[in-house]
Amino acid sequence: MTAPIRFLMCAPHHYDVDYVINPWMEGNVHKSSKDTAAEQWQGLYQIIAEHATVDLVKPQPGWPDMVFTANAGLVLGNTVVLSRFFHPERQGEEPYFKAWFEEQGFTVHELPKDLPFEGAGDALLDREGRMLWAGYGFRTELDAHPYLAKWLDIEVLSLRLMDERFYHLDTCFCPLTDGYLLYYPPAFDAYSNRLIEMRVPAAKRIAIDELDAVNFACNAVNIDRLVVLNQASQDLKQRLAQAGFQVIETRLSEFLKAGGASKCLTLRVTEPVQADIHAEAAIESKTLRLEGHLLDSGLINRALDLIVEGGGSFQVLKFDLGEQRQSPSAAEVKVSAPDHGVMEKIMSQLIDLGAVALPQEVRDAQLEAVTRAGVAPLDFYSTTIYPTEVRVQGQWQRVQNQRMDGVVVVAQTATGLTAECRLLRDLQVGDQVVVNIEGIRTVRKADARETRGSAEFSFMGAGVSSERRVELVVEQVSWELRKLRDQGGRVVVVAGPVVIHTGGGEHLSQLIRAGYVQALLGGNAIAVHDIEQALMGTSLGVDMNRGVSVRGGHRHHIKAINTIRNCGSIAQAVEQGVLTQGIFYECVQHNVPFSLAGSIRDDGPLPDTQMDLIQAQADYARLVQGADMILMLSTMLHSIGVGNMTPAGVKMVCVDINPAVVTKLSDRGSVESVGVVTDVGLFLSLLVQQLDRLNHPYLVK
Repeated sequence: MTAPIRFLMCAPHHYDVDYVINPWMEGNVHKSSKDTAAEQWQGLYQIIAEHATVDLVKPQPGWPDMVFTANAGLVLGNTVVLSRFFHPERQGEEPYFKAWFEEQGFTVHELPKDLPFEGAGDALLDREGRMLWAGYGFRTELDAHPYLAKWLDIEVLSLRLMDERFYHLDTCFCPLTDGYLLYYPPAFDAYSNRLIEMRVPAAKRIAIDELDAVNFACNAVNIDRLVVLNQASQDLKQRLAQAGFQVIETRLSEFLKAGGASKCLTLRVTEPVQADIHAEAAIESKTLRLEGHLLDSGLINRALDLIVEGGGSFQVLKFDLGEQRQSPSAAEVKVSAPDHGVMEKIMSQLIDLGAVALPQEVRDAQLEAVTRAGVAPLDFYSTTIYPTEVRVQGQWQRVQNQRMDGVVVVAQTATGLTAECRLLRDLQVGDQVVVNIEGIRTVRKADARETRGSAEFSFMGAGVSSERRVELVVEQVSWELRKLRDQGGRVVVVAGPVVIHTGGGEHLSQLIRAGYVQALLGGNAIAVHDIEQALMGTSLGVDMNRGVSVRGGHRHHIKAINTIRNCGSIAQAVEQGVLTQGIFYECVQHNVPFSLAGSIRDDGPLPDTQMDLIQAQADYARLVQGADMILMLSTMLHSIGVGNMTPAGVKMVCVDINPAVVTKLSDRGSVESVGVVTDVGLFLSLLVQQLDRLNHPYLVK
């Protein structure tokens, strides 16, 4: 004979909305009617009592939420895992629930004090007892789930909650008899929805809309084919009826003010154990170490945010704060994820921040051979701008030719092991590529506070500068330009045609003449408009001195292209005396190499424009190599492209009137990069004026 189903409830003698610990409580403090709450609770009690046995735990003064017995703990068989409430406002309930379970003869398990878990509010058994669905994200930590698997000897499937309105799993997820599931998909992240879809057949998934969700239709009590809930739409009731369920609605509006309904008000304490089901937890954990100016730079916050946003959980096991302002800090953080795939995504981002495994946990990098030229193994590690090392045969190897969005190839040469960053298109069959995330670390500069006037290239920190800070940036760029020129450094300029349109061509020419520029990168357009201005005094047919359109000027750029094509190249036009001024004239005269990358929109193009995109990328990479500083002047695509092929440590200034462009470059995360939102012509004019004020002997007009 089957044992009777039993539920634990608690009378609402002391129920009220006394505080705010979820969105439903906002605006409802002390606005609940005790009489109405008692009447509604009694209505639910009578319905449950007609179909099951109801046990009562004595309500306690001072603990108004004790009425929500679903949060007392999680029961399976004769075992209960007690709740560890997240909010102090509920933590006083724990000893009363513990006493009740002990009096009933349950085997009681208690989680560590600082590990939140809120019972059957965040852990729901499949009604056939095959698995345990466990939520995390608001009230329960992911690290509690392995304890549940161990103590209850059952498979645990972790679901991440994303909508603060549905702060407990039972507010948006309700397993039903015969494997059916009533749930609200938008309450979960993409990973959790995929997991649900993998484990519950489509025919048995009953997804609800927002109107039913906010009426707590999923916060239902299921007894065999009966579903007891607060309220449901006609459509939902019809869908449940078609699945063979009887719906009973019982108004619980007073309890919705505190964020609960029928399921929250009950705890099923007879959950049968399946003899053939045993513990299994897919949760994966790793412990990492972060070092540097973790607080000053916000690095520790970024790391912890990445973990949570990526679907994981964390515990800060150790934090050593530097004693002085300049002293670095160190932290050891335990990272947990619901499965290996989520862990790898989180870890790849943490590696970019400089996180490393503890020495005792470090393993060699995993290598996999390329089987098709130009195609990396599926789980390849994608490189960043930061200096990277990989561990091979127990030794750390520095990766050469560092750049973003490449792969790491390890090879045995006559001189020993090498690790090199390569583009996908350059991979050859047999190349050994680093895959997954083991044995990889990046080397980050310590992000300390910078002060104005120091020798560091800081611009008051990386980021996007507004118009009011242009003068400060110009001062620092000019100082850096002079220092690099005097020390034989290398400055690369990436420029777009807006330099010409805004009157900046003359100023850029002066910088080239004075030896401040060692390479120039751009597209067909900047060269065409520079040469048009040099030959005809116009840019896109506009007289640059008077600012008015010239009759027939729309043909000038084509005439400029034709003139250079007739000469054979830009250099030959200079040699023949045809081109006598302008940016590219100065490049030829002062042996400054340049590369022009073509596009589908180019007129002509000029004979110097490289229309083979792969070759153009290679030319850019060659000229960028060894750069100490890059000035990116109002050309979005070329600037982003150069940024992707430039390793960390290269100082960058991106100037553009469009904030989206400078933000894109500053988001690289390098302290050597800054974005300046301003007119590029104005910037170049101020830069030349500042260099004049420095009385640099090589700057001539």
